[in-house]
Amino acid sequence: MKEDNSKITIEFVRIGEDASLPLPVYQTEGSSGMDVRASEDALITAKSWGIVKTGLKAEIPSGYEIQVRSRSGLAFKNGIFVLNSPGTVDSDYRGEIMVILANFSDNDFKISKGDRIAQLVVASVVTARIKETSEVSETLRSDGGFGHSGIK
Repeated sequence: MKEDNSKITIEFVRIGEDASLPLPVYQTEGSSGMDVRASEDALITAKSWGIVKTGLKAEIPSGYEIQVRSRSGLAFKNGIFVLNSPGTVDSDYRGEIMVILANFSDNDFKISKGDRIAQLVVASVVTARIKETSEVSETLRSDGGFGHSGIK
């Protein structure tokens, strides 16, 4: 395997009464997301949502974010996914990382402390300069809204 000099370092701090949970980890060499675990027991009732704590704070370098995404297995098998997917942890946020999980199944879903609940994906952030103008240019699509991305 060749050396990858593009990696950055994300520093995590374990918080809470029991800081024994593993840090987020890439499960395979090709994984883009690190699995993160629940630091508490929780119940997400059917057709509802709730916040689950991870017991982690992170120091993210400027110019990057952590995206909080659903785990495909939880979504497919149980109808559990990150409600605001992808959630964003900004580089200047220093509070606990928490995950908003939604349950779109007909069954309550029990989460136990230590369960893998989401993926964390590190991504570059591009910020834009904002400029007001009096009009925007026309395109083939122009103001065609939802469902209008194809050519008629």
